[in-house]
Amino acid sequence: MTADRRPPAIAVMGPTASGKTAFSLALAEQYAGEIVSVDSALVYQRLDIGSAKPNAEELAQATHHMIDLREPWQPYSAAEFAHDARLAIDDILARGKLPILVGGTGLYFQALLEGLAAMPQADPAIRAAISARAESEGWTALHAELTKVDPEAASRIHATDPQRIQRALEVWQLSGKPISQWQREGKASSSFPARVLKLVLAPTERATLHQRIEARFDQMLAAGFLDEVRGLRALRELRDHPAPLDLPAIRAVGYRQAWEHLDGQYDAAEFRDRAIFATRQLAKRQLTWLRGQLDAQWFDPQIDGTGLWRAAQAFAPV
Repeated sequence: MTADRRPPAIAVMGPTASGKTAFSLALAEQYAGEIVSVDSALVYQRLDIGSAKPNAEELAQATHHMIDLREPWQPYSAAEFAHDARLAIDDILARGKLPILVGGTGLYFQALLEGLAAMPQADPAIRAAISARAESEGWTALHAELTKVDPEAASRIHATDPQRIQRALEVWQLSGKPISQWQREGKASSSFPARVLKLVLAPTERATLHQRIEARFDQMLAAGFLDEVRGLRALRELRDHPAPLDLPAIRAVGYRQAWEHLDGQYDAAEFRDRAIFATRQLAKRQLTWLRGQLDAQWFDPQIDGTGLWRAAQAFAPV
């Protein structure tokens, strides 16, 4: 077997609130590496507190890429992410540095490392029509419709994931072919320029992760998360948007619940409960995706930090 002579890269993967930021900063210091965010919320400007974006001190500790690329009202696809992140990684490698890919957005990792299947471009008119139906019928009803036209995709897409439901129905309406079939028929080769060590950080006990999620959300509230969302609501582009809750940035976990709370849909206590529950559901979906990464190594950083570091150093000796 021919040895893989590509330079190394390390992917720090895991559910939300699992300790990825702290470990990636330590890796960057150890290896003089640069961090490439693989997070669909961090690409948006003005989403700072609620997205757990690295703060100014953390950003100063290491060079970061793929953060603050778009305004909250601007679209940004997984394909665009893969293109932009690849340019950043090529530049990091050209300078002899170690790319450290950090995040929990499975679709972004898939697009970057494996490529995405070619399929029809987004159609604003069809998307608007699907959003209008969701407003009147609910996303659960549209998920049920997806189950009829593409049961394979519906089995992978949760009924509370409007973005993916919308895309699957859009592809079906545009092409008459299920999105799952498009995905099976082949992905563009990404020819990724590095060999990648996948490290999954995840607490062994689910209750520990839930406690971390709850504690971090309370820290966000204390840091002014609701004021951050009030600031978003005051922006003309979002204030005048016909359906701000359909924007991927505002659908991000915590932001949607905060927006609805400020709309008066429920009180502060229910807002907190809903946001924490939604974050736990996100972590559950992330863990499900991560279990499909059969070449990944799993560690609980609080229990086996030594093993985690040993894996990184065996792959890429300092």
